[in-house]
Amino acid sequence: MTDDETKTTQADEGTRAAAAQQAEDRAERERSEARGAELRSELAATDARRAEEETAKAHQAVEEAQQKEEKLSRKEQEARERAEAAERDADRERAEADEAERKRAEAQEHAPDRPASSVSGSSVAGPGIGSGTDPSAAAAASRGASSSRPAAFAAGGDGGGGSGSEIATERPEVLVGAAFAGAFVFARILKRLVD
Repeated sequence: MTDDETKTTQADEGTRAAAAQQAEDRAERERSEARGAELRSELAATDARRAEEETAKAHQAVEEAQQKEEKLSRKEQEARERAEAAERDADRERAEADEAERKRAEAQEHAPDRPASSVSGSSVAGPGIGSGTDPSAAAAASRGASSSRPAAFAAGGDGGGGSGSEIATERPEVLVGAAFAGAFVFARILKRLVD
């Protein structure tokens, strides 16, 4: 082999080696870029999963808020219905009390003036006043009957005015009934408010 051929062969080998090195470098660069693209793809997929999870959490929070709102709305409606029912009960009880008072007033207006009934020990134990009764005993019996009249008459009342003390003396059951009705209405309203 001549020197020229040797030089040419060495130059060809150098060229081939340089070309091979360039090809290797290029391949390494392509592999590096492919790895970078793969990492970016994985990162993008992770970001997409994270965004999907956040969307799902937000959706779940919205659903829970809607359920809570519906529950509170139902509670509000039930409370409003209870309050309306309590108001209707109170109106009915007031109407019944007004009707009872009106009937009582009508009964008093239509009733003749009558003295208050009194039961004293002398009138129960005594045999009564008759034609054979001693006049002093009859006078004592009539004084006892007049002194046993209600305090409203003794205090200067006219006996027909329908004052509170007269009602209490003549018809205590009206006061007891009114107190019971008031307590009942108050208890019903209180129970509705507490529930």
